[in-house]
Amino acid sequence: MLRDITIGQHFPGNSIVHRMDPRVKLILTLAYIVVLFVGSNPLGLFLSAAFLVLAYRVSQIPFKLITKSLKPILPIVLFTALLNLFFVQGEVLFRLWVFTITREGVYNVAILVVRIICLIAGTSLLTYTTSPILLTDALEQLLRPFAKLHLPVHELAMMMTIALRFIPTLIEETDKIMSAQKARGAELDTGSLSQRLRALVPVLIPLFISAFRRADELAMAMECRCYHGGEGRTRLTVLRVGGQDVGVCVFCTVYFALICVSATLLAFLPV
Repeated sequence: MLRDITIGQHFPGNSIVHRMDPRVKLILTLAYIVVLFVGSNPLGLFLSAAFLVLAYRVSQIPFKLITKSLKPILPIVLFTALLNLFFVQGEVLFRLWVFTITREGVYNVAILVVRIICLIAGTSLLTYTTSPILLTDALEQLLRPFAKLHLPVHELAMMMTIALRFIPTLIEETDKIMSAQKARGAELDTGSLSQRLRALVPVLIPLFISAFRRADELAMAMECRCYHGGEGRTRLTVLRVGGQDVGVCVFCTVYFALICVSATLLAFLPV
């Protein structure tokens, strides 16, 4: 299960999506999230899913990564889907003891599942096609206007990106610790829930110690290299918005507007 978590991983490539300005990708990702909640009807979600399929095809990212990124949150999705399926009032389709399945419940479950899949896959595409360094620069430049309010923009962007960067590292470290504990006879996958929780203590303690050690080593390395951010810091890669970025923005804006308009029109149609 741990190896299926792909959050924070970057897959280098030379596709159009990889070459886009990271600031543009951040803005389009936020716009896509908004569209997922505005276009909450079947047509809107279908168009949103079609856009996501097109983006993955263009970026040449394998579709199997979508299923890998969804596996860790599958229990939460199933639990939420069951709540919507059995506890939503409406036209009854099936009744068993105290459980009732309604037409509205089935509709809500379908909308919820598709929306979560699109949400996870859409935000994962950003990290798949953008390196942590470029993501840091993009966040810092987008948040730069808030520096006038004495907000530590560079520090916030750096912390967010370092946390994102070390997610795969901590996952790999957790997998190694669990394998080592199993080799010593620890039973992590058997027993009752309370026994499994107690068995996780020998895993969590070394993991926290390793995380603090990595953080201390990273801070010491940055201090030894006289690292300082903010004003006066130069960058190896200067972000520039090119004609390709403008074309993609125009296409996405028209497409997202089409989804929102379709959702608005369907909302006024009689049921």
